[in-house]
Amino acid sequence: MRLTLNSAVCAALIAYSSAAVAQSKYDAGASDSEIKVGNIMPYSGPVSALSIVGKAEAAYFKMINEQGGINGRKINFISYDDAYSPPKTVEQARRLVEDDEVLFMAGSFGTAGNSAIQKYMNAKRVPQIFIASAADKWADPKHFPWSMGWMPSSRSEARHYAKYIIKNIPDAKVAVLYQNDDFGKEYLIGLKEGLGDKASSILVAEVAYEVTSPTIESQIVLIKSKEPTVLINAATPKFAAQAIKKVGELGWKPVQFVTNASSQIASVMRPAGLDNAQGILSVQYIKDPGDQEWRDDPDVKEWREFMQRYYPDGNKDDSQTIWGYGVAKAIAQVIRQCGNELTRENVMRQAANLDFYNGVTLPGIKIKTGPGDFKPIEQFQMMRMKGANWERFGDIIGGPASE
Repeated sequence: MRLTLNSAVCAALIAYSSAAVAQSKYDAGASDSEIKVGNIMPYSGPVSALSIVGKAEAAYFKMINEQGGINGRKINFISYDDAYSPPKTVEQARRLVEDDEVLFMAGSFGTAGNSAIQKYMNAKRVPQIFIASAADKWADPKHFPWSMGWMPSSRSEARHYAKYIIKNIPDAKVAVLYQNDDFGKEYLIGLKEGLGDKASSILVAEVAYEVTSPTIESQIVLIKSKEPTVLINAATPKFAAQAIKKVGELGWKPVQFVTNASSQIASVMRPAGLDNAQGILSVQYIKDPGDQEWRDDPDVKEWREFMQRYYPDGNKDDSQTIWGYGVAKAIAQVIRQCGNELTRENVMRQAANLDFYNGVTLPGIKIKTGPGDFKPIEQFQMMRMKGANWERFGDIIGGPASE
């Protein structure tokens, strides 16, 4: 009888242990109490103003941890500075993967830096998700199954500008100001793709600037001398504002397009001068908190309450902060979907299995992915600067159906 009882107890213990093991699976960076998430941001260097994205993400996880974490685990969000320098990005990625042993990387900033670590991350089989870059290369699960972007691609955005120009601006002569790196070149490629065989006759100037340059005034003067009627401003925020201001100072009146990445009212349009910004065209996919249209929006109100408590020094009118908040919400969603299977394979599996609205994108634009669809956000809407706000017009566009 004693033998039978002990055998039953042993069998029950073995079954319980097996169930516990099956219930919780961990890779490096995860445990019963903690999940390590790696991140790289330009906290210093030429685009350090954009580091507010990383600060907003860190603040979000501070809130999550105060609320008890996710599935009972605290999020250890480890974010390092790369000064927007690819060699430094490589150094910090190795530090996060090999020294800190993060479970995955998420929300890291910049096309050039993330490009420099893409092969390394995929060789190490460490997820590199929700990359803060609009390059097409992050949606290539066949060749890079451990890398995933976040926003609509810049090439897609530029293709739609080209279509708009062909349809609405007869006899257009187009000039492009672009940053001399992967960020700017993607827009140039997309524009030429959209113009097709008209590119050779429509494009009259392609002028680059370096991200380390103090100003781009001389480039604007050069572009004006080519007498274009349309200016595509494919610059990051600081330089986009300089360009808009200089165009205004010259008394020049081309039709202007500015990239979505530089469409912020607070950090671009106001510094450039609202008078200079009138009529500028762009696209949007997230709510700009500096725009009065969203003043009473419940999700934006919730974000403002979050900012007041967890990131009080952050700019509450800058869309980069709400952008970082939205990315952090998506990271949290992936972790929730992982449950107790906190392996790198499952992180990637869940990142490629999203279908939800995060509250900060425009109404009708969801965060949606699939095993063969590594583009969480694909859609956007055209808009025009009018007064102190953007005025959206037309249908939601973007995605495979409209390419």
